[in-house]
Amino acid sequence: MPDYDNILFTVEGGLATITLNRPDSLNALSAGMLDDLLSAIREIAKPSSNVRGLMITGAGRAFCSGADLGVDAFDDADRDLGRALIQSYHPILLEISALNIPVMSVVNGVAAGAGMSIALSADIVIAAKSAYFLQAFVNIGLVPDAGSTYILPRLVGAARARALMMLGERLPAETAQEWGLIFEAVDDDMLSERGIELANQLANGPTKTLGAIRQLAAQSLKNSYADQLHQESQMQREAGRSDDCVEGVMAFLQKRPAIFQGK
Repeated sequence: MPDYDNILFTVEGGLATITLNRPDSLNALSAGMLDDLLSAIREIAKPSSNVRGLMITGAGRAFCSGADLGVDAFDDADRDLGRALIQSYHPILLEISALNIPVMSVVNGVAAGAGMSIALSADIVIAAKSAYFLQAFVNIGLVPDAGSTYILPRLVGAARARALMMLGERLPAETAQEWGLIFEAVDDDMLSERGIELANQLANGPTKTLGAIRQLAAQSLKNSYADQLHQESQMQREAGRSDDCVEGVMAFLQKRPAIFQGK
């Protein structure tokens, strides 16, 4: 397993955990962290990894404060921030979206800017009640990026999405849950336990089926009703032929917990 300078990366029992690990900068996304994050996700995507679930969280008191904006970023007269997005951020977000395993974010503190986008790219997001989400871009004269303008209207509706992006105000975790932005806001002292519980449940689930659910949920945002019905039938054909489906049905009939193998 590769060693990384800016993240912690572990795999245990089929669950991969990526911990953004620059706590002194609130886990700001430096070039090094972006490189490490992309490398780790590509390791997970390899069939030989045997990873069946991914959990992303942050070290210290933040999930991720967004891009690591230093003075150096504005030394260049061209200041092509779009190029940085295309070269460094987009590959990470697209690789996460292409994973065929469930992804979970455990938001332990502020998730701002692109850090908020990374958190919300997961299938299931839980957050400490003390955590908050922030579309910080407008506060420094930038437009939302890293997929924010795509994700937010679909999660909370156009009116709330515009307000979040244009006002640049904090959204507390409990309000985020009420709005449907995240799955659950958890007492701070229970966050780690709850995160591990849910992440292991996903990692021990019927992996191929969970991957298909990821795909179907993403396709539903652009498909017609008829197209989505067709996609469901195709995915169900594959799920029905899986070993995990046989195990699930037998466990149901025998009144015992299913033991899925991800096959």
